[in-house]
Amino acid sequence: MKLLVVGAGNMGLTYSQGMAHSGWFSRRKLMIYDISAEITGKLKKDPNYDVYEKIEDCISIADIVFIAIKPYHAEKFFASIKPLVREDQIFVSLMAGVKIKTIQEQLGISKVVRTMPNLPAKVGKGITSYTESSTVSKVELILIRNLLDTTGESIHVDDETFIDKSTGISGSGPAYVFYFMQSMMEAAKRMGFSDHDAKVLVQNTFEGAIELFSQSDLTPVSWMKRVASKGGTTQAALDSMDDNNVKERIQEAAYAAFNRAVELGKEQ
Repeated sequence: MKLLVVGAGNMGLTYSQGMAHSGWFSRRKLMIYDISAEITGKLKKDPNYDVYEKIEDCISIADIVFIAIKPYHAEKFFASIKPLVREDQIFVSLMAGVKIKTIQEQLGISKVVRTMPNLPAKVGKGITSYTESSTVSKVELILIRNLLDTTGESIHVDDETFIDKSTGISGSGPAYVFYFMQSMMEAAKRMGFSDHDAKVLVQNTFEGAIELFSQSDLTPVSWMKRVASKGGTTQAALDSMDDNNVKERIQEAAYAAFNRAVELGKEQ
């Protein structure tokens, strides 16, 4: 099996590293292509990769092609490689908003797996939702899932609408967490804590809360009830959030990301 990753930006390089170090490529190296001479120069120093600077030298020999380029570059890129692709190749898209049908039509191929990754894949804690075209076999899909799982976990969804919905939850979700963390750190500094202490307070609070949630079957609501007591400090904070409709604002933010993913698909 020959696997090519097109694009060595954040997501492309993350999945390349996960797959290259997973043991799947003990007999041959993972192929990777990028237009940046600076990036390819650095990658050539890594023995795990066969690095390509010309797409025509690698696209046609790959069995599986991971596409990790910006969505607005897709149409032009697909036009450039269409004469080089094979009908039996499987294309795995890491691009937000680009529909399976669009990829099939612009490349003239049929086997496509569309995914929605997220940034924690960089530390092996990613979650990737994925769905496939009808021409991808069960055996091929299992292979793709195993490759996706090298960066964390994956979930299969029934259709593409859930890929767009995943964008609003898991794809963009880490930014929501960072937003909340930044807000808490700024509050801590306003209270007089140093930058270092503010970071430690917030970081360990998040890590601890996630660990508690992961190791039990309790819901977030149940955990909030355990932390908060009537008339206490935690309840005062939760009441403030409810009074300011924070829950609704967070849900609106998730839907804004979902709606933008749908719009990106229509723009292709």
